[in-house]
Amino acid sequence: MLTTIKKKISLPKEDKEKLLFIFRTFQQHNFECYLIGGSVRDLLLNLPVYDYDFATNAKPEEVLSLFKKVIPTGIKHGTVSVLLGKKTFEITTYRADGKYLDGRRPEKISFSKTLEEDVKRRDFTINGLAYDLQQEKIIDYVEGLADLERKTIRTIGQALNRFSEDGLRCYRACRLAAKLNFEIEEKTFAAISKTLSVAEKVSIERIRDEFKKILEVGKPSLGLEKLRLSGLLSLFLPELSNCYKVDQNKYHLHDVYYHSVFSCDAAPKNFLHLRLAALLHDIGKPFAKQQKDEGENTFYNHEVIGAKMTRKLMKRLKFSNEEIARVNNLVLNHMFHYTNDWTDGAVRRFMKKVGLENIQDLFLLRLADRLGNGSREGLPQPIKILEERINKIIEEENAISIKDLKINGTILMEKFNLKPGKIIGLVLKSLLEEVLDDPEKNEELFLLKKAEELLNLQEKN
Repeated sequence: MLTTIKKKISLPKEDKEKLLFIFRTFQQHNFECYLIGGSVRDLLLNLPVYDYDFATNAKPEEVLSLFKKVIPTGIKHGTVSVLLGKKTFEITTYRADGKYLDGRRPEKISFSKTLEEDVKRRDFTINGLAYDLQQEKIIDYVEGLADLERKTIRTIGQALNRFSEDGLRCYRACRLAAKLNFEIEEKTFAAISKTLSVAEKVSIERIRDEFKKILEVGKPSLGLEKLRLSGLLSLFLPELSNCYKVDQNKYHLHDVYYHSVFSCDAAPKNFLHLRLAALLHDIGKPFAKQQKDEGENTFYNHEVIGAKMTRKLMKRLKFSNEEIARVNNLVLNHMFHYTNDWTDGAVRRFMKKVGLENIQDLFLLRLADRLGNGSREGLPQPIKILEERINKIIEEENAISIKDLKINGTILMEKFNLKPGKIIGLVLKSLLEEVLDDPEKNEELFLLKKAEELLNLQEKN
């Protein structure tokens, strides 16, 4: 049933002229053109909009002729991208989809003549809204406005059909629920678990991208829980799913799974690596769990086990090597235990082990870990003291890594007539250990004398 509502949507100032230019260009050439999909939804919800999509009855080749800078990004599916300044706008010809054979893309598409037919091939009702920029009216064929009002995610047409066509829609439903803090309509949610075989066909890169978007919302736990309850989490991240109902000890209010997702909520929103580290920091616990005589559970070395698992699962999900190394480092080191009897040398060794660039992230992870516990707030006093000691060492510019030493491999080779080899690295590591204990030893004369002693000792052995 068609519903049209006269409504002036406030367009962002930086995008308004470009959007109107696109619309007027189609209008001047007697084509229909509507803003459509997620951008209309988010504008109505007063959310930031980063991508704009248009639907038109113009054929792709006709769109190519209307604008100076056009990229045929998905031209066989009717989509081209118009470049205006530094912004890209996707424009898709009205279409009807054929059968979906691979659980992701239609076998063939055919261009249709009406906006209504185009809307009814789309995924969710709240993504099926169109906006007429000239008449300033919303066009709704699928009760998307009512679902926006109800804060409900519902498929257009039968949920089983929509999810059987494209397995990524299952993940997208959970992501939208988290982003918008909406509920997934009962029949829509039930259909996800019935179409897991289709969801399994989706490429891991596309699943990873939806997963990353969930981690970027205010409360990722909302989407992660939808993934778990539907069975999707077990498909692509069984390591986390296996943490469900793994009891901890008297110091925790939640099992390992809920502690992990709540810790993820508590990590800074704009730092993906911290959100990932908070989510994965305890995934080794199911494998490290042991029960003491008094009934308490212990998880010795779970951080070592978890770091290995983190590296493996992030590689499986096709994260970059840099992302994997960063998250793995945080998971491996999150269980550090500082006491006041640490010497300055011990503090420097801690800084060297973690990496100076990762220290603040590690403290933020520990804070998220405590908040995810459910009964604790803020960093404990010992960690605050450690932070102060680290800042003092940084201010004093003491050597923390080999590159901070006053000599290097080139100097050693020239001074002692050495060739490149393992011995250079071994000597530099030994010199760094000396300096970590006593920064005043970081002087070239002392280091050369010590290096000579080490090399002589090496020759004797």
